[in-house]
Amino acid sequence: MGDFEDLKAAIEGEFPGWQVWRSDAGRWYATRSGDLTDAQLQAGCAMTVAADDSEGLRRMLLDQTRGEAGDR
Repeated sequence: MGDFEDLKAAIEGEFPGWQVWRSDAGRWYATRSGDLTDAQLQAGCAMTVAADDSEGLRRMLLDQTRGEAGDR
């Protein structure tokens, strides 16, 4: 596992429009930089997602990306 800043930059590069951070407890979070539409909210899209590690966060963001495209 790499340095937090490197992982953060890689995730933010892979998922534009999301800001990534890690809590003091070590949990990973990502928040959208823009607002969601009512349709996106109804489709299950979230403003913020959380995971235990960087790979889990990537999976959550991939799921969110699929939801935006209507692939749910």
